[in-house]
Amino acid sequence: MGKWMFGYYLELAARSLRRSPGLTALMILSIGFGVAASMTTYSVFRGLSGDPIPWKSSRLFVPQIDPWGPGFRGPGDEPPDALSYSDAIALMRQHRATGQSAIYPIGPSLMPTNTDRNRSPILLDGYAVNSEFFSMLDVPFHYGNGWSADDDANQLPVAVIGDKLNEQVFGGGNSVGKSIDIDNHDYRIVGVTRDWNPQPRFFDVQGGYYSVDGPDVFLSFRHSVAINMINAGWDGCRKGASDPQGDFVGLQNSDCVWIAYIAELDDIAAVQRYQQYIDDYASDQLKAGRFRWAPNNRLRDVPAFLDHEHIVPSDTRVSLLVAQGLLIVCLVNTVGLLLAKFLRRSGEIAVRRALGASRKAIYAQFLTEAGVIGVGGGVLGLLFTVMGVLSVDQILPASYAALARIDPSLILLTLLLALIATLVAGVYPTYRASRVQPAWQLKAS
Repeated sequence: MGKWMFGYYLELAARSLRRSPGLTALMILSIGFGVAASMTTYSVFRGLSGDPIPWKSSRLFVPQIDPWGPGFRGPGDEPPDALSYSDAIALMRQHRATGQSAIYPIGPSLMPTNTDRNRSPILLDGYAVNSEFFSMLDVPFHYGNGWSADDDANQLPVAVIGDKLNEQVFGGGNSVGKSIDIDNHDYRIVGVTRDWNPQPRFFDVQGGYYSVDGPDVFLSFRHSVAINMINAGWDGCRKGASDPQGDFVGLQNSDCVWIAYIAELDDIAAVQRYQQYIDDYASDQLKAGRFRWAPNNRLRDVPAFLDHEHIVPSDTRVSLLVAQGLLIVCLVNTVGLLLAKFLRRSGEIAVRRALGASRKAIYAQFLTEAGVIGVGGGVLGLLFTVMGVLSVDQILPASYAALARIDPSLILLTLLLALIATLVAGVYPTYRASRVQPAWQLKAS
Protein backbone atom coordinates (compact mmCIF):
# COMPACT_ATOMS: atom_id res chain seq x y z
CA MET A 1 0.00 0.00 0.00
CA GLY A 2 2.83 2.39 0.91
CA LYS A 3 4.66 1.81 -2.39
CA TRP A 4 1.41 2.29 -4.33
CA MET A 5 0.68 5.58 -2.56
CA PHE A 6 4.21 6.83 -3.16
CA GLY A 7 3.83 6.07 -6.86
CA TYR A 8 0.51 7.89 -6.83
CA TYR A 9 2.10 10.95 -5.19
CA LEU A 10 4.90 10.87 -7.76
CA GLU A 11 2.30 10.89 -10.53
CA LEU A 12 0.51 13.85 -8.92
CA ALA A 13 3.83 15.68 -8.56
CA ALA A 14 4.69 15.10 -12.22
CA ARG A 15 1.31 16.43 -13.32
CA SER A 16 1.60 19.49 -11.12
CA LEU A 17 5.12 20.30 -12.28
CA ARG A 18 4.12 19.92 -15.95
CA ARG A 19 1.24 22.37 -15.48
CA SER A 20 3.66 25.18 -14.60
CA PRO A 21 6.93 24.43 -16.43
CA GLY A 22 8.30 27.96 -16.02
CA LEU A 23 7.90 27.93 -12.24
CA THR A 24 9.28 24.38 -12.05
CA ALA A 25 12.35 25.35 -14.08
CA LEU A 26 12.91 28.42 -11.90
CA MET A 27 12.86 26.36 -8.70
CA ILE A 28 15.15 23.66 -10.12
CA LEU A 29 17.54 26.32 -11.39
CA SER A 30 17.55 28.10 -8.03
CA ILE A 31 18.30 24.90 -6.11
CA GLY A 32 20.87 23.75 -8.65
CA PHE A 33 22.75 27.04 -8.66
CA GLY A 34 22.81 27.33 -4.85
CA VAL A 35 23.93 23.73 -4.37
CA ALA A 36 26.62 24.01 -7.07
CA ALA A 37 28.10 27.18 -5.57
CA SER A 38 28.21 25.56 -2.14
CA MET A 39 29.66 22.23 -3.31
CA THR A 40 32.28 23.78 -5.61
CA THR A 41 33.72 25.87 -2.79
CA TYR A 42 33.36 22.90 -0.43
CA SER A 43 35.41 20.71 -2.79
CA VAL A 44 38.25 23.25 -2.64
CA PHE A 45 37.94 23.64 1.13
CA ARG A 46 37.88 19.86 1.60
CA GLY A 47 41.06 19.47 -0.45
CA LEU A 48 42.90 22.21 1.43
CA SER A 49 41.89 21.05 4.90
CA GLY A 50 42.19 17.28 4.42
CA ASP A 51 44.38 15.00 6.52
CA PRO A 52 47.44 14.25 4.33
CA ILE A 53 48.21 10.93 6.03
CA PRO A 54 45.03 9.91 7.88
CA TRP A 55 46.11 6.35 8.72
CA LYS A 56 49.13 7.60 10.63
CA SER A 57 48.77 11.30 11.39
CA SER A 58 47.92 10.69 15.06
CA ARG A 59 51.33 9.04 15.53
CA LEU A 60 53.42 11.71 13.80
CA PHE A 61 54.43 14.68 15.96
CA VAL A 62 56.10 18.03 15.44
CA PRO A 63 58.28 19.11 18.40
CA GLN A 64 58.76 22.85 18.95
CA ILE A 65 61.56 24.11 21.19
CA ASP A 66 61.88 27.75 22.20
CA PRO A 67 65.44 28.99 21.45
CA TRP A 68 64.58 32.72 21.75
CA GLY A 69 62.72 33.25 25.00
CA PRO A 70 60.15 35.86 26.10
CA GLY A 71 59.76 38.87 23.86
CA PHE A 72 60.20 36.84 20.68
CA ARG A 73 57.28 34.43 20.97
CA GLY A 74 54.10 34.29 18.99
CA PRO A 75 50.57 34.75 20.36
CA GLY A 76 49.96 32.49 23.34
CA ASP A 77 53.71 32.29 24.07
CA GLU A 78 54.14 30.07 21.01
CA PRO A 79 57.70 28.95 20.21
CA PRO A 80 58.85 28.91 16.55
CA ASP A 81 57.52 26.20 14.23
CA ALA A 82 60.98 25.05 13.14
CA LEU A 83 64.11 24.07 15.08
CA SER A 84 67.56 25.55 15.16
CA TYR A 85 70.33 23.37 13.77
CA SER A 86 71.85 22.62 17.19
CA ASP A 87 68.48 21.55 18.64
CA ALA A 88 67.62 19.39 15.64
CA ILE A 89 71.00 17.64 15.75
CA ALA A 90 70.67 17.02 19.48
CA LEU A 91 67.24 15.41 19.03
CA MET A 92 68.55 13.30 16.15
CA ARG A 93 71.59 12.16 18.10
CA GLN A 94 69.65 11.16 21.22
CA HIS A 95 66.93 9.42 19.17
CA ARG A 96 64.08 9.15 21.68
CA ALA A 97 61.34 8.47 19.09
CA THR A 98 60.37 5.33 17.19
CA GLY A 99 61.25 7.16 13.98
CA GLN A 100 62.48 10.68 13.35
CA SER A 101 63.86 12.97 10.71
CA ALA A 102 65.23 16.46 10.45
CA ILE A 103 64.13 18.11 7.20
CA TYR A 104 65.00 21.22 5.24
CA PRO A 105 64.02 22.21 1.69
CA ILE A 106 66.66 22.34 -1.01
CA GLY A 107 66.65 23.70 -4.54
CA PRO A 108 69.65 22.18 -6.31
CA SER A 109 70.12 21.78 -10.06
CA LEU A 110 70.38 18.58 -12.06
CA MET A 111 73.36 19.07 -14.32
CA PRO A 112 73.37 17.75 -17.92
CA THR A 113 75.50 14.71 -18.71
CA ASN A 114 78.80 14.91 -20.56
CA THR A 115 77.06 13.67 -23.71
CA ASP A 116 74.29 16.27 -23.47
CA ARG A 117 76.03 19.49 -22.54
CA ASN A 118 73.71 21.50 -24.77
CA ARG A 119 70.87 21.04 -22.29
CA SER A 120 70.30 23.54 -19.50
CA PRO A 121 70.42 22.45 -15.85
CA ILE A 122 67.07 21.40 -14.39
CA LEU A 123 66.09 23.22 -11.21
CA LEU A 124 64.85 20.69 -8.65
CA ASP A 125 62.40 20.91 -5.78
CA GLY A 126 63.54 18.65 -2.98
CA TYR A 127 64.38 18.00 0.65
CA ALA A 128 67.33 16.97 2.73
CA VAL A 129 66.07 14.25 5.10
CA ASN A 130 67.27 11.40 7.26
CA SER A 131 67.00 7.74 6.30
CA GLU A 132 63.97 7.10 8.56
CA PHE A 133 61.89 9.69 6.70
CA PHE A 134 60.66 7.23 4.06
CA SER A 135 59.47 4.40 6.29
CA MET A 136 58.07 6.83 8.86
CA LEU A 137 55.89 8.63 6.28
CA ASP A 138 55.05 5.47 4.29
CA VAL A 139 56.53 6.90 1.09
CA PRO A 140 55.58 4.56 -1.82
CA PHE A 141 58.28 3.42 -4.23
CA HIS A 142 58.27 2.39 -7.88
CA TYR A 143 61.81 1.05 -7.61
CA GLY A 144 64.25 0.53 -4.77
CA ASN A 145 63.81 2.15 -1.40
CA GLY A 146 65.28 4.78 0.87
CA TRP A 147 68.91 4.74 1.93
CA SER A 148 70.21 3.13 5.11
CA ALA A 149 71.24 4.54 8.48
CA ASP A 150 74.84 3.62 7.58
CA ASP A 151 74.57 5.79 4.47
CA ASP A 152 73.49 8.63 6.74
CA ALA A 153 76.31 8.01 9.22
CA ASN A 154 78.90 7.93 6.43
CA GLN A 155 77.41 11.01 4.75
CA LEU A 156 77.21 9.20 1.43
CA PRO A 157 75.90 10.96 -1.71
CA VAL A 158 72.70 8.96 -2.20
CA ALA A 159 69.42 10.14 -3.68
CA VAL A 160 65.77 9.19 -3.97
CA ILE A 161 64.11 10.77 -7.00
CA GLY A 162 60.46 11.29 -7.91
CA ASP A 163 58.71 9.42 -10.70
CA LYS A 164 58.32 12.59 -12.78
CA LEU A 165 62.06 13.30 -12.72
CA ASN A 166 62.75 9.62 -13.39
CA GLU A 167 60.53 9.80 -16.48
CA GLN A 168 62.21 13.00 -17.63
CA VAL A 169 65.79 11.76 -17.22
CA PHE A 170 65.61 7.96 -17.54
CA GLY A 171 62.42 7.44 -19.55
CA GLY A 172 60.59 5.92 -16.58
CA GLY A 173 62.70 2.76 -16.30
CA ASN A 174 64.37 1.32 -13.23
CA SER A 175 67.13 3.84 -12.51
CA VAL A 176 68.23 2.38 -9.17
CA GLY A 177 72.03 2.15 -9.09
CA LYS A 178 72.49 4.85 -11.73
CA SER A 179 74.15 8.18 -11.05
CA ILE A 180 72.96 11.74 -11.49
CA ASP A 181 74.92 14.97 -11.26
CA ILE A 182 73.37 17.39 -8.79
CA ASP A 183 75.20 20.66 -8.30
CA ASN A 184 78.35 19.00 -9.69
CA HIS A 185 78.22 16.13 -7.21
CA ASP A 186 77.57 12.56 -8.31
CA TYR A 187 74.70 10.85 -6.48
CA ARG A 188 73.80 7.19 -6.56
CA ILE A 189 70.05 6.64 -6.98
CA VAL A 190 68.70 4.20 -4.40
CA GLY A 191 64.97 4.63 -4.98
CA VAL A 192 62.24 6.12 -7.18
CA THR A 193 59.03 7.28 -5.48
CA ARG A 194 55.61 6.53 -6.92
CA ASP A 195 53.36 9.58 -7.41
CA TRP A 196 53.84 10.88 -3.86
CA ASN A 197 52.65 14.40 -3.16
CA PRO A 198 50.69 14.60 0.13
CA GLN A 199 48.62 17.75 0.42
CA PRO A 200 49.24 19.72 2.48
CA ARG A 201 52.95 18.98 2.78
CA PHE A 202 52.82 18.56 6.52
CA PHE A 203 56.55 17.86 6.79
CA ASP A 204 57.53 21.24 5.33
CA VAL A 205 56.92 24.03 7.86
CA GLN A 206 58.79 26.67 5.91
CA GLY A 207 58.80 25.98 2.17
CA GLY A 208 55.02 26.07 1.51
CA TYR A 209 52.26 23.57 2.18
CA TYR A 210 50.66 23.17 -1.25
CA SER A 211 52.14 22.32 -4.64
CA VAL A 212 50.90 20.83 -7.89
CA ASP A 213 53.81 18.39 -8.31
CA GLY A 214 55.53 16.13 -5.81
CA PRO A 215 59.16 16.57 -4.70
CA ASP A 216 61.77 15.87 -7.37
CA VAL A 217 64.54 14.63 -5.12
CA PHE A 218 65.47 13.66 -1.55
CA LEU A 219 69.08 13.81 -0.42
CA SER A 220 70.77 12.76 2.80
CA PHE A 221 70.48 15.45 5.48
CA ARG A 222 73.97 14.84 6.85
CA HIS A 223 75.57 14.79 3.43
CA SER A 224 73.72 17.96 2.40
CA VAL A 225 74.92 19.77 5.52
CA ALA A 226 78.46 18.47 5.02
CA ILE A 227 78.67 19.99 1.51
CA ASN A 228 76.90 23.21 2.61
CA MET A 229 73.84 22.74 0.40
CA ILE A 230 71.89 25.95 0.92
CA ASN A 231 68.52 25.94 2.64
CA ALA A 232 65.95 26.82 -0.04
CA GLY A 233 63.19 27.65 2.42
CA TRP A 234 62.51 30.34 4.96
CA ASP A 235 64.75 30.81 7.95
CA GLY A 236 63.70 32.82 10.97
CA CYS A 237 66.18 34.66 13.12
CA ARG A 238 65.56 36.40 16.43
CA LYS A 239 65.32 40.18 16.22
CA GLY A 240 68.58 41.79 17.16
CA ALA A 241 70.59 38.64 16.47
CA SER A 242 73.33 38.60 13.87
CA ASP A 243 71.93 37.58 10.49
CA PRO A 244 73.95 34.83 8.74
CA GLN A 245 72.98 36.50 5.42
CA GLY A 246 73.19 33.30 3.39
CA ASP A 247 76.28 31.98 5.17
CA PHE A 248 75.37 28.31 5.61
CA VAL A 249 77.99 27.63 8.26
CA GLY A 250 76.87 30.74 10.11
CA LEU A 251 73.28 29.53 9.89
CA GLN A 252 74.25 26.26 11.57
CA ASN A 253 75.96 28.09 14.43
CA SER A 254 73.12 30.58 14.96
CA ASP A 255 69.86 30.33 16.88
CA CYS A 256 67.92 30.88 13.64
CA VAL A 257 65.18 28.30 13.09
CA TRP A 258 65.09 26.60 9.69
CA ILE A 259 64.80 22.85 10.20
CA ALA A 260 61.48 20.99 10.26
CA TYR A 261 61.29 17.91 12.44
CA ILE A 262 58.94 14.91 12.51
CA ALA A 263 58.93 12.27 15.26
CA GLU A 264 56.91 9.05 15.27
CA LEU A 265 55.46 8.14 18.68
CA ASP A 266 53.41 4.98 19.02
CA ASP A 267 51.10 5.67 21.97
CA ILE A 268 50.10 8.16 24.65
CA ALA A 269 52.81 6.95 27.00
CA ALA A 270 55.45 7.53 24.30
CA VAL A 271 54.07 11.02 23.69
CA GLN A 272 54.28 11.84 27.40
CA ARG A 273 57.83 10.52 27.60
CA TYR A 274 58.88 12.55 24.58
CA GLN A 275 57.29 15.71 25.95
CA GLN A 276 59.19 15.17 29.18
CA TYR A 277 62.36 14.52 27.19
CA ILE A 278 62.22 17.83 25.26
CA ASP A 279 61.36 19.68 28.48
CA ASP A 280 64.38 18.08 30.19
CA TYR A 281 66.48 19.01 27.16
CA ALA A 282 65.41 22.64 27.47
CA SER A 283 66.16 22.53 31.21
CA ASP A 284 69.65 21.27 30.43
CA GLN A 285 70.13 24.19 28.02
CA LEU A 286 69.03 26.51 30.83
CA LYS A 287 71.58 25.02 33.21
CA ALA A 288 74.28 25.30 30.55
CA GLY A 289 73.50 29.01 30.12
CA ARG A 290 72.30 28.78 26.53
CA PHE A 291 68.67 29.42 27.51
CA ARG A 292 67.69 31.95 30.18
CA TRP A 293 64.03 31.00 30.47
CA ALA A 294 61.94 28.09 31.65
CA PRO A 295 61.14 25.37 29.07
CA ASN A 296 58.48 26.55 26.63
CA ASN A 297 57.98 23.63 24.26
CA ARG A 298 55.12 22.16 22.25
CA LEU A 299 54.46 18.67 20.89
CA ARG A 300 51.54 18.40 18.47
CA ASP A 301 50.44 15.61 16.19
CA VAL A 302 50.04 16.41 12.49
CA PRO A 303 46.31 17.37 12.53
CA ALA A 304 46.79 19.59 15.60
CA PHE A 305 49.89 21.20 14.12
CA LEU A 306 48.20 21.94 10.80
CA ASP A 307 45.24 23.39 12.67
CA HIS A 308 47.64 25.53 14.70
CA GLU A 309 49.23 26.74 11.47
CA HIS A 310 45.83 27.81 10.03
CA ILE A 311 46.89 26.36 6.71
CA VAL A 312 43.48 26.77 5.06
CA PRO A 313 43.60 30.22 3.39
CA SER A 314 41.18 32.68 4.98
CA ASP A 315 39.73 33.67 1.60
CA THR A 316 38.74 30.02 1.04
CA ARG A 317 36.85 29.97 4.33
CA VAL A 318 35.14 33.23 3.43
CA SER A 319 34.21 31.87 0.00
CA LEU A 320 32.66 28.79 1.61
CA LEU A 321 30.59 30.96 3.95
CA VAL A 322 29.47 33.18 1.06
CA ALA A 323 28.46 30.13 -0.97
CA GLN A 324 26.51 28.72 1.95
CA GLY A 325 24.80 32.08 2.32
CA LEU A 326 23.89 31.98 -1.37
CA LEU A 327 22.39 28.52 -0.89
CA ILE A 328 20.26 29.86 1.96
CA VAL A 329 19.06 32.73 -0.25
CA CYS A 330 18.17 30.23 -2.98
CA LEU A 331 16.27 28.12 -0.44
CA VAL A 332 14.33 31.13 0.83
CA ASN A 333 13.43 31.93 -2.76
CA THR A 334 12.31 28.31 -3.24
CA VAL A 335 10.18 28.51 -0.09
CA GLY A 336 8.35 31.50 -1.54
CA LEU A 337 7.81 29.82 -4.89
CA LEU A 338 6.58 26.59 -3.32
CA LEU A 339 4.26 28.51 -1.00
CA ALA A 340 2.70 30.38 -3.91
CA LYS A 341 2.42 27.17 -5.95
CA PHE A 342 0.84 25.11 -3.17
CA LEU A 343 -1.63 27.73 -1.97
CA ARG A 344 -2.76 28.32 -5.54
CA ARG A 345 -4.06 24.75 -5.38
CA SER A 346 -6.22 25.36 -2.31
CA GLY A 347 -9.33 24.20 -4.17
CA GLU A 348 -7.70 20.88 -5.06
CA ILE A 349 -6.57 20.46 -1.46
CA ALA A 350 -10.10 21.20 -0.18
CA VAL A 351 -11.61 18.58 -2.46
CA ARG A 352 -9.08 15.97 -1.34
CA ARG A 353 -9.71 16.79 2.32
CA ALA A 354 -13.49 16.64 1.77
CA LEU A 355 -13.08 13.20 0.20
CA GLY A 356 -11.30 11.97 3.31
CA ALA A 357 -7.62 12.71 2.76
CA SER A 358 -5.81 13.35 6.04
CA ARG A 359 -3.34 16.13 6.71
CA LYS A 360 -0.68 13.43 6.75
CA ALA A 361 -1.63 12.53 3.17
CA ILE A 362 -1.39 16.20 2.16
CA TYR A 363 2.05 16.37 3.76
CA ALA A 364 3.15 13.26 1.87
CA GLN A 365 1.80 14.56 -1.46
CA PHE A 366 3.45 17.98 -1.32
CA LEU A 367 6.71 16.85 0.23
CA THR A 368 6.96 14.27 -2.56
CA GLU A 369 6.56 17.11 -5.04
CA ALA A 370 9.27 19.10 -3.24
CA GLY A 371 11.49 16.01 -3.33
CA VAL A 372 11.05 15.69 -7.11
CA ILE A 373 12.14 19.32 -7.45
CA GLY A 374 15.10 18.54 -5.17
CA VAL A 375 16.19 15.62 -7.34
CA GLY A 376 15.98 17.81 -10.44
CA GLY A 377 17.92 20.55 -8.65
CA GLY A 378 20.49 17.98 -7.51
CA VAL A 379 21.10 16.70 -11.04
CA LEU A 380 21.43 20.25 -12.36
CA GLY A 381 23.56 21.21 -9.35
CA LEU A 382 25.84 18.25 -10.01
CA LEU A 383 26.33 19.41 -13.59
CA PHE A 384 27.11 22.94 -12.40
CA THR A 385 29.44 21.56 -9.71
CA VAL A 386 31.44 19.58 -12.28
CA MET A 387 31.74 22.71 -14.41
CA GLY A 388 32.76 24.74 -11.36
CA VAL A 389 35.43 22.29 -10.20
CA LEU A 390 36.88 22.03 -13.72
CA SER A 391 37.12 25.81 -14.03
CA VAL A 392 38.17 26.70 -10.48
CA ASP A 393 41.76 27.11 -11.65
CA GLN A 394 40.65 30.30 -13.39
CA ILE A 395 40.21 32.06 -10.06
CA LEU A 396 42.46 30.14 -7.63
CA PRO A 397 46.19 29.29 -7.67
CA ALA A 398 46.94 26.04 -9.47
CA SER A 399 48.18 24.40 -6.24
CA TYR A 400 44.78 25.04 -4.63
CA ALA A 401 42.66 24.23 -7.68
CA ALA A 402 44.41 20.86 -8.14
CA LEU A 403 42.97 19.70 -4.82
CA ALA A 404 39.35 20.19 -5.91
CA ARG A 405 38.15 16.84 -7.24
CA ILE A 406 34.94 15.19 -8.32
CA ASP A 407 34.62 11.82 -6.61
CA PRO A 408 31.74 9.51 -5.63
CA SER A 409 31.44 11.06 -2.18
CA LEU A 410 31.09 14.56 -3.63
CA ILE A 411 28.49 13.35 -6.14
CA LEU A 412 26.44 11.67 -3.43
CA LEU A 413 26.77 14.66 -1.10
CA THR A 414 25.64 17.06 -3.85
CA LEU A 415 22.51 15.03 -4.60
CA LEU A 416 21.71 14.57 -0.89
CA LEU A 417 22.21 18.27 -0.17
CA ALA A 418 19.86 19.26 -2.97
CA LEU A 419 17.20 16.76 -1.89
CA ILE A 420 17.38 17.52 1.83
CA ALA A 421 17.56 21.28 1.27
CA THR A 422 14.48 21.21 -0.95
CA LEU A 423 12.54 19.03 1.50
CA VAL A 424 13.42 21.48 4.28
CA ALA A 425 12.33 24.36 2.05
CA GLY A 426 9.06 22.53 1.40
CA VAL A 427 8.14 22.02 5.06
CA TYR A 428 6.55 25.43 5.66
CA PRO A 429 4.66 25.61 2.34
CA THR A 430 3.39 22.07 2.95
CA TYR A 431 2.33 23.00 6.48
CA ARG A 432 0.36 25.95 5.13
CA ALA A 433 -1.22 23.78 2.45
CA SER A 434 -2.28 21.17 5.00
CA ARG A 435 -4.06 23.90 7.00
CA VAL A 436 -6.42 24.82 4.18
CA GLN A 437 -9.99 24.66 5.50
CA PRO A 438 -12.11 22.53 3.15
CA ALA A 439 -15.38 24.21 4.10
CA TRP A 440 -14.13 27.70 3.33
CA GLN A 441 -12.66 26.71 0.00
CA LEU A 442 -15.72 24.71 -1.11
CA LYS A 443 -18.04 27.51 -0.04
CA ALA A 444 -15.94 30.06 -1.94
CA SER A 445 -16.08 27.84 -5.01
